[in-house]
Amino acid sequence: MMFSEKKESKSNILGNMAQYLESKEFKNNLAVFKKISKKFPQSEIYLVGGAVRDIFLSRSTKDYDFVIRNIPAKNLEEFLDQQGKVNLVGQTFGVFKFIPSGDHQNNQVDIALPRKDFALGTGGYRDVEIQSDPSLKIKEDLGRRDFTINSIAVKLNEAKSNWQVVDPFNGRLDLENKLIRSVGEPNERIQEDYSRMLRAIRFACQLDFDIEKNTWQAIKNHIKGLNEISRKVESVTHGRVVEQEVLERRVVPHEVIAKEFLKSFKANPVRAFDLYYQSGAFKELMPEILKMKDCPQPENFHAEGDVLVHTRLALEKLNSPEFKKQFRDEPLSMELILATLFHDLGKPPTLQTPERDGTDRIRFNKHDRTGAKIAKRICQRLKLSSPEGLGINIDQVAWLVDQHMILVRGNISKMRPSTIEKYFFNPNMSGKDLLKLSFADISATIPPNGQSNFTQFHQMIKRIKELKELSKNKKELPKSLLNGHEIIKEFNLESGSKIGELLNLLREEQLNKKIKNKKQAISFLKKYI
Repeated sequence: MMFSEKKESKSNILGNMAQYLESKEFKNNLAVFKKISKKFPQSEIYLVGGAVRDIFLSRSTKDYDFVIRNIPAKNLEEFLDQQGKVNLVGQTFGVFKFIPSGDHQNNQVDIALPRKDFALGTGGYRDVEIQSDPSLKIKEDLGRRDFTINSIAVKLNEAKSNWQVVDPFNGRLDLENKLIRSVGEPNERIQEDYSRMLRAIRFACQLDFDIEKNTWQAIKNHIKGLNEISRKVESVTHGRVVEQEVLERRVVPHEVIAKEFLKSFKANPVRAFDLYYQSGAFKELMPEILKMKDCPQPENFHAEGDVLVHTRLALEKLNSPEFKKQFRDEPLSMELILATLFHDLGKPPTLQTPERDGTDRIRFNKHDRTGAKIAKRICQRLKLSSPEGLGINIDQVAWLVDQHMILVRGNISKMRPSTIEKYFFNPNMSGKDLLKLSFADISATIPPNGQSNFTQFHQMIKRIKELKELSKNKKELPKSLLNGHEIIKEFNLESGSKIGELLNLLREEQLNKKIKNKKQAISFLKKYI
């Protein structure tokens, strides 16, 4: 439910917010703020930013940010230090990382003095001078923020019935209309920090909002800024020699891009795909994606369109009712989402046509292997493994792309059990994600009759289920009857490649239900010693 002054009275909105903020995870902070109000009667305490936005949208939130006016930084720091753990982040920033006493979960909140930003105009998110000022009006503090929906504050007076919503840029109206709108002039706001373009896309994906037309146009105007390089001449000392060196750095670091990109595609893969494509972000960050556009496919297999259309459709299928039914609505891993985005990157460079190459039809020989290499390069270039708590396993993504054609490589009914174990019970790679990628790929492969062919997929599901039946819990494969050390000891052998060969032979027999215990295993191996 969205809070709306048209549908709810102001007192109801604030009452709901008061109830929300008195939750167990937050009441310790409210107790501290009551003490602040008593100690400093002139103070004004505001909840600001994303927490206010999320509460108005009835979304859960844990990131609480506060602004406190009319208390000098030194006095505020000394008082907070008496109430819990506090760390000042820069004298001019005036931001305190605070954990109140008695909070055993260590829930940290940001408490800041009102601040004014002075952007240097480079587009770098760190190229800004920040000056805190205890007497600065809350409207001016809110005016430095990125989007109207993040520029709302609630003044937490002691009497909850007297709490006040401060919304100078009509952020609540944009929440109701589901719009991402820049605070102030969009071009100016984006030029202050180019990463805001990707933040706008991320919020649109997370909240299912549209981006307001002027803000969207500004994003398209400045999207090339994502690749801008700043150059600065500095004096560098080498021993006793001082030399002038030109230092280069990205205006928007890859780590920042990676964080926004991953959050967007995690929230809504198809929406993220569309916004990155339409804004030009793909062109700047992943031009390999655009090579799939107008790359033809054999119509007897792919009536849905070119490779780019197929890729978007595969992303869409990750959230289809059929997909959720097959996989019981399990959460999508970031590796799976990226592998789906990247799975056919190898088609454009491997394209062969009858007209140009004399083939019997359009072919993409070894496009899976080629695509895996391209996918790995993209992930490494954009440092997609770097964001803490979000970073992906690059090898897993590349492996999924490399193996996404496994169901069409041969006769599944004749596939060795050990081969199925290698790909779908691999302790280091996700066989479940490989099945999910196969399902999405098949779903997006639409022949002229409109019916995707899941025959091979269901054959593999059946084979996997049969193998699981060999274990007691019916959820995994049984353990090997003998390990390498046991084989060495039993037959007085030396370690080496021979032991691996024996283990493979033994495992194949076990999974084929031909041997069931250690005695039978030893008897079987005697023939190969």
